[in-house]
Amino acid sequence: MQFESANPSVVKSIRQRDFLNNWLRLYARGQVIPRIDEYQPERIEEDLPDLVFFSVDMTAQEPRLTIQSDGTRMANAYGHTGKGRQLDEYLGPRLAPIVVPVYHECIARRLPAYTIADIDDVYGRVVAYERLLLPFSDGGPVTHLIASLKTISADGSFEIRNLMRGNDRLPEPRLRAIIDRDLFHRAPGRIPRGDVLEFG
Repeated sequence: MQFESANPSVVKSIRQRDFLNNWLRLYARGQVIPRIDEYQPERIEEDLPDLVFFSVDMTAQEPRLTIQSDGTRMANAYGHTGKGRQLDEYLGPRLAPIVVPVYHECIARRLPAYTIADIDDVYGRVVAYERLLLPFSDGGPVTHLIASLKTISADGSFEIRNLMRGNDRLPEPRLRAIIDRDLFHRAPGRIPRGDVLEFG
């Protein structure tokens, strides 16, 4: 699976950009990924329906991701809750091969991953499914991931229930990127909030 190299401006959602900037602020201190308990964006409670928290077990041959939260958007899109389940098992044999490698790349690179995929809802309306993955560690291997999931349709309204499982067509990837360039955070008050420094 191929991933593009990108800077933070690749992220479209204002709220996802805010989550990324909070991660970058912590990362910039020593160019190491932060601990999960350090990550406290403002008003994160408002976004909990769009967030999924994972624990990561690196003792196996491949990373094992366990869903630790019940993100409403993910539960609606996949048709049922996944709390307490392994990610690959929750996704099933049809979706796991196109979704799990994104998580594994984020873990291996120890950097944020961002993807956009098009999927049809049950009425045939095209929905863009935007996923931002942020890795966390206690100083060793990656121990946790946070996924921010956003959905948007050019048609306006769409049906999120069973979005990922409601038709025969698999999600069509539009973008797979690792955010590995311009990993800096601008100081608050000096420039507009939500932007990221870019050095030529």
